Amino acid sequence: MPLQSIRIALRSLRVNKLRSALTMLGIIIGVGAVIAMVAVGAGASARVAEQIQSLGSNLIIVLSGSVTAGGVRIGQGSQLTITEDDSAAIAREIPAVQVSAPSVRGSAQIVFGNLNWATGIQGVTADYFEARDWTVVGGRPIGPEDVDGATKVALLGQTTALNLFGDVDPLGQIIRIKKVPFTVIGLLDHKGQNSWGQDQDDVVLIPISTAKKKVLGKSNSNPRAVGAISVKIRPAEDMSEAESQLRELLRQRHRLQPYQDDDFNVRNLSEILQTQEESSKVMTYLLAAIASVSLLVGGIGIMNIMLVSVTERTREIGLRMAVGARGRDILGQFLIEAVTLSLIGGVVGIAVGLGGAGALSYFAEWRTLVAPEAIGLAFGFAAAVGVFFGFYPARKAARLDPIEALRYE
Repeated sequence: MPLQSIRIALRSLRVNKLRSALTMLGIIIGVGAVIAMVAVGAGASARVAEQIQSLGSNLIIVLSGSVTAGGVRIGQGSQLTITEDDSAAIAREIPAVQVSAPSVRGSAQIVFGNLNWATGIQGVTADYFEARDWTVVGGRPIGPEDVDGATKVALLGQTTALNLFGDVDPLGQIIRIKKVPFTVIGLLDHKGQNSWGQDQDDVVLIPISTAKKKVLGKSNSNPRAVGAISVKIRPAEDMSEAESQLRELLRQRHRLQPYQDDDFNVRNLSEILQTQEESSKVMTYLLAAIASVSLLVGGIGIMNIMLVSVTERTREIGLRMAVGARGRDILGQFLIEAVTLSLIGGVVGIAVGLGGAGALSYFAEWRTLVAPEAIGLAFGFAAAVGVFFGFYPARKAARLDPIEALRYE
């Protein structure tokens, strides 16, 4: 009998193909919208996670802050207020710190043969690669001996290497930075853009001592000054507590009074990006909730059409009951019709959602990520809508009085 009910239900849907298609339209739009919107939100979350990974795990950046001279506050970063000694003290005195790496930054035109490229120059120590989780895919990294001896060696980022060398292997080649010859000893792994849209691969790394002595120059007020300190915290440690200890240590070293502002800036980049990730998750839920309204509207459409169908087929229902059909047979028939509409709409909606996510990724250049869980959830919700909104019309049909139904005009 259930198989017969399914055949009757499907035959009834085929009789009114246009009405069935229009009824399914709400479910199709709802399921498609849910999948596409969740894909956009998941793509944004994945992008933020990649940015966190590219910066380095458990990373705190210390930057030079503003200083006050003669009652006048000089702009942030205009004077270098942190030093290599500060970096050494951070690594030595804060137990939670895994490694601390000072660095200086500048820009220059790099020349190789008759080619040149303007890029960022960073003077770093051997610990920089561990602090930033940056691996070397070819050659070797900068070692302590390079920093101690101020050797003229360089590592190239992927973008710089591509624009300066193309398909030529850069290892062992001689480049010139501000007319100073450097030997390329390594090629950095791909990092991608950071959260501010800056290409992290457009860079050349050289020993910090070489950068100060031969390329970027030293600070007149303090030859040990640096532009930034990258501090990597051990995985099991509390980032907030480590940040607080770091701030207190630097204030003591810089002899700042309680009423004085910090002359440095501490940025917990992982926390900033994790906050962005939470925001994108909230946006995903919001988009999915808005798209789910379409499913609700589609369910109401199913209920409306099924009620009309019950009214139109009252005599048919009465006739079936007169020849022996029970109430549950009528209930099953109309419930199967409603669920079938929802499931077919759900399948088409999945295709629409996947196509919509692909279109957004291609035309709007938005990162999208379609999760199987989102597809399953949308499809399951579509089936639930069919059962929920189809039950009342089916129940109404099952409760009709056979005699009154046969008399219905």
